[in-house]
Amino acid sequence: MQKIKNIFFDLDHTLWDFDKNSDLTFFKILQKNNIKIDVNKFLFEYHPINRKYWDMYRENRVSKSDLRFFRLSDTFNKLNYKVDDDIINKLAIDYIEHLSDFNNLIPDTFLVLEELKLKYNMHIITNGFKEVQRRKLEKSKLIHYFKTVTISEDVGVKKPDKLIFEHAIFSAKAKIENSIMIGDNYHADILGASALGMRAIYFNFHKTDEQRRENVIVIENLKEILQIL
Repeated sequence: MQKIKNIFFDLDHTLWDFDKNSDLTFFKILQKNNIKIDVNKFLFEYHPINRKYWDMYRENRVSKSDLRFFRLSDTFNKLNYKVDDDIINKLAIDYIEHLSDFNNLIPDTFLVLEELKLKYNMHIITNGFKEVQRRKLEKSKLIHYFKTVTISEDVGVKKPDKLIFEHAIFSAKAKIENSIMIGDNYHADILGASALGMRAIYFNFHKTDEQRRENVIVIENLKEILQIL
């Protein structure tokens, strides 16, 4: 792809395997807090509830503290498992503290980044909590590949708001026309970047039907990036 000099990556579900690492964290903290529950059943209910709250958080319909509390509270309620509010608050804190203890990456992440670093400047644009996202990048050893890291909580707006993309491009000393966004969230990453006139590649990590949309470059695994860029 001609003229591209800067690649902006999303982090969770694009490079850092959020689902696997999150599941391992719950196995750890539920045991630590002596919660006698089938963790697999908990996770089955938790995942869609968590996605719902993250969608609301991205749209500024819930606060950070409400997201952390109610995604757990709603899951326990769904399972008819009684947990006191103070324990839920402790679990919420423990989850954030221990999430970066596990750092499984999406397959071929290092292979792809090693190839791309030879020709491109690489950057991160991520929605998330700043104290968690930076620890993920550091402990997974991803941080060394990226010239800049833009986190929504630092900027004050979340993808797909164009302001976070403008901030990232300015911080990277890049230009819209020589930049491309790669991410797994069609709404936040692809439509967000496209609204600014920035090219984008949709990593179909979740195996959705977004590839049916016109004029969207879709990849099913990270190695396909090397055939495009």
